[in-house]
Formats: sequence, C-alpha cells, structure tokens
Amino acid sequence: MSDPEAGPYGIAVGPDDALWVTLVHAGQILRLTVDEKCDTYDLDSPTCGPSTITAGPDGALWFTRFRDHRIGRISVDGHATSVPLPTAGGPFGITTGPDGALWFTQMHTDRIGRITYDGALTEFELPTRGAMPSAITAGPDDALWFTLNQAHAIGRITLDGNVTSYPLPTANAAPVGIAAGVDGALWFVEIGAGQIGSITPDGQLHNFPLPDRACRPHAIVARPEGGCWFTEWGANRVGLIAPDGTIEEHDLPTPSSEPHGITVGPDGAVWTALEIGKVARLTP
Repeated sequence: MSDPEAGPYGIAVGPDDALWVTLVHAGQILRLTVDEKCDTYDLDSPTCGPSTITAGPDGALWFTRFRDHRIGRISVDGHATSVPLPTAGGPFGITTGPDGALWFTQMHTDRIGRITYDGALTEFELPTRGAMPSAITAGPDDALWFTLNQAHAIGRITLDGNVTSYPLPTANAAPVGIAAGVDGALWFVEIGAGQIGSITPDGQLHNFPLPDRACRPHAIVARPEGGCWFTEWGANRVGLIAPDGTIEEHDLPTPSSEPHGITVGPDGAVWTALEIGKVARLTP
C-alpha cells in the first residue's frame, strides 16, 4: 500500500465504508477500499507523525499527530486540516466520546484531551506523573477508558474530568491498546506481559496469558459477535480471544511485518496495518 519506509500504523473504518490508514513516517493518510482501490493524501508536514485514527461524529476521520502535537481531521474526499494543542503532549490514542466530542491521550504530559468537531479544546490533567496514557476508547458507562502504559494501570475519566485508576496485578504489564467489548467489559493488551486483560465498568479485572508471552500484543478491536481481535507486534501474528479467554492465533505470511493497528472492516474481515508498507486482510 505504501513505500516500506512510510510505516502504516493506525487503521479505522470510515463513514464511506473504506479503510483509512495513517502512514506515521511519511506524514500521509491512506484510503483503501475493500476492492483494493488505494488513494494517498499528503498532510501539511511529512514529519507530523500521524498515529491513531478514528471515525468522527461529523462524517470525517480524526487522527493524532504525535510528532507535531496536533489533532488532525480529514474529510472522505481527502481535505485535511489540523488543530495545534496548547501543550506539546505527544497525542496518541483518539476516539469519539459519548458526548459527540473527540477524546485523546497526551503521552508526554499525562493529560486527556477533548476536542469538539468545531475545534474547541479542553485538557484534563491526570493525577499520576509519568503514566504515559496511550490508547483510549468509549466505555458502556458513558465514560472514557484508557491505558496507562508506564503506570501499568487502566484509567477511567468521566465527561466532567473525574479520573479513576485501576492498577494491574502483573508487574510491568505496560498496557497499550484498549477496546469496548460487546460483553460490556473493556478489553486491553499488555505489551510488556504478553497478556490480554479485561475490566468491567465496576473495576473487576481478569488476565489471560498468551501462549507466547514475548509476542508483544499491541492493538485490539472488538468483534461484533463477541471476543476481540488483536495484533502480536513482536510475533508477526493476529490473534482472537473469545469471551471465555480461549486464544486463537494466525501467522502473517510476510516475516517480520510488524502488525500495529487493527479493525473489523465493512466486509466482516479483519484488517491490520503492517509497518513494512502493507495492509493485511484476514477472512474469519
């Protein structure tokens, strides 16, 4: 889909039923249809570091620009704009909240940000320093849930900014991706511990060790029929965890392809962005 050095990273389904992919090293956004038509859109800075991407409430795609500390927006016809953040926080995860705004993490300043579709920004400071908030998702309880990579914890923030933190039982778990499952729990990957975890809205935690504890699970997405798909960045695999914790794994055909973002496409297949310049499609 791109030059091997471009670095496909985040991936999401747009309102146009296409796959939208960030090219983190090239400063570009790629649009891919399920019949493999591909378009690439340049951003205003090739070094801006577009990272994660999500469908917004306004019919556009919103994404974080990690290296130049901006929140980006791209319409389905390829018109891109961005909003600078008041602090150089390294925005990373982004999701649409239950209030119709975009919520995002700021890894370097321990803040959660909120931006409306007309560009109004709010920032909420987290109580833990050096926690490195990473991925974020909307929960079933009208709150936002996020991973605290260096605090080895899961965070929850209400729409008015009230924060709760749930420490993980495994040392150096380093959670990254998080997704809201259809079972009402939040599911997350522990890249440092080689585990999948889940937490209910009332704070009950469960851990599921992966067969290869060194596989470096990175991103996770809910499966509409239950369970979650996830990437094993360090082991070149895509995995599936059932609601009861049963694990199924699939090797990717290209060695060392470095799978990052993952999503379920409009065709029901699983799509993952590979940093080697490809996108993989897995038919369940």
